[in-house]
Amino acid sequence: MLQLPFGPTNDNLHQKGSAFTLDWFIPAGTYIESAMTIQDVITIRLQQETSTFKTTLQSLSELIPFRYRLLLDLVQFSFWAFLWMTFFRVFTFMGYGRALRTSLLMGGIMYNFMPDFSPGKMDDAVFLCIPILIILVRGYFYRKNR
Repeated sequence: MLQLPFGPTNDNLHQKGSAFTLDWFIPAGTYIESAMTIQDVITIRLQQETSTFKTTLQSLSELIPFRYRLLLDLVQFSFWAFLWMTFFRVFTFMGYGRALRTSLLMGGIMYNFMPDFSPGKMDDAVFLCIPILIILVRGYFYRKNR
């Protein structure tokens, strides 16, 4: 199915009045040749950045030196963790240790879904894995002492 020619297949779907067409596979501003297969068009679609916001943020973040981007990412993560810590301490009966661990985890989750200064997934993984590692180490020592 992926080896079918893209143009004639999409034209045929349009002529039959199909509810499903292949138009949403076509990336904006890309010329589709008649010899291209559906797989070629999907490959182009998946490789191309489609979000204007993401490409703009990436080009602006490249102007900031690397260590300052890391510092800004750490400040942003600390901000979200601080907000969660404040929420847990004010509105729940959590102790400081549990609230800190939970707020670091929630701050990492929040950081993962918010736009940041370092495009990519490595910084998101670090800010998620460190709180999870802290929680696992705490659980290990708790079971060991018990």
